[in-house]
Amino acid sequence: MTAITLSGVKKRYLKNPVVHGVDVTIESGEFVVILGPSGCGKSTLLRMIAGLEDITEGTIAIGDTVVNKLEPRERGCAMVFQNYALYPHMSVAQNIGYALKVSGMPRAEREAKVLKVAKSVGLDPYLTRKPGELSGGQRQRVAMARAMVREPKVFLFDEPFSNLDAKLRVAMRAEVRGLHRGLGVTSVFVTHDQTEAMTLADRLIIMNQGVVEQVGKPSEVYHRPASLFVADFIGSPAMNLVRGFFGEDGHFRHGKGGMIHLPTVAPSLVSQEVSIGIRPELVRRVPANTKDAIAAVVDYTEELGAARLIYADADGSRLIAVDHGTDALGTGMPIHLAIDEADLHVFSQDTGRRIELGAAQRAATNSRINA
Repeated sequence: MTAITLSGVKKRYLKNPVVHGVDVTIESGEFVVILGPSGCGKSTLLRMIAGLEDITEGTIAIGDTVVNKLEPRERGCAMVFQNYALYPHMSVAQNIGYALKVSGMPRAEREAKVLKVAKSVGLDPYLTRKPGELSGGQRQRVAMARAMVREPKVFLFDEPFSNLDAKLRVAMRAEVRGLHRGLGVTSVFVTHDQTEAMTLADRLIIMNQGVVEQVGKPSEVYHRPASLFVADFIGSPAMNLVRGFFGEDGHFRHGKGGMIHLPTVAPSLVSQEVSIGIRPELVRRVPANTKDAIAAVVDYTEELGAARLIYADADGSRLIAVDHGTDALGTGMPIHLAIDEADLHVFSQDTGRRIELGAAQRAATNSRINA
């Protein structure tokens, strides 16, 4: 198996930087997902690993070999694209085995390998069909089988499910994860879909505007986001982020005169402009007479079946709560919300980076990460 090491990797187009220096090691046999919004540089980074884009600065090593100067075919990578890139005039078997044919493999050996790989992805009944006779999911499996048959050192996936409907995307995620468990090949998967990323990844690389914001396991990224960007990007609905500052009296002041009682915040944070964050599932709806309850007004609700989302205004700051109540809630209705200080995240408004609050918060996030 093969590790991938990126050291100071940068990419510029003319004078425009698009990847600003990536230092990360993808361990041998690991399934890593590069996640970020459109235009953040994730596909460019993948293409530099594959050799389809030149590196402006830095080095990429696959195994013990620095591959900066190697052609794509010399790197031992197999790539699965968003658009399948199948030959429409060839059968499924011919598409899967084309690279083996070009390499000069004898026909009998080639056909045996194609059949073995086709069976592993459920395509053996369709080997004589043309791509135009297949569904979108079947065509994507052909693209994966074509990559698998080469027995590569590394699998690279560039948003391979973007053209599939939602139900099929779920099915294909399960197939890709199962294939990875069976093959154990180092895999790098690019997507902008956080659900896809969270369910597939051993580790996530979160990118924003060409910069790596955070690298970590999905649970770490969710429960201990390293920056405002990660906190806002990961999670559906996104983390509540309320901008303000801490006063000496133990109150967090925000919005249009709103105050949240947080008595044990470090004195060093007093008067510093920050954003506090809390996941919607940790915001509780409570009776009006609850100590330190946050008074709010309902904007609207979203029914999810087993629960509902309450979007509320608290003195000019938006708060979202996951609620399991069944009573009617309408726009303008007053409600009261409560949060636990140990569940809070604090981010510097100047740098956007996370500020650790103390032992109680670390214990709370560790328990969720390890759950």
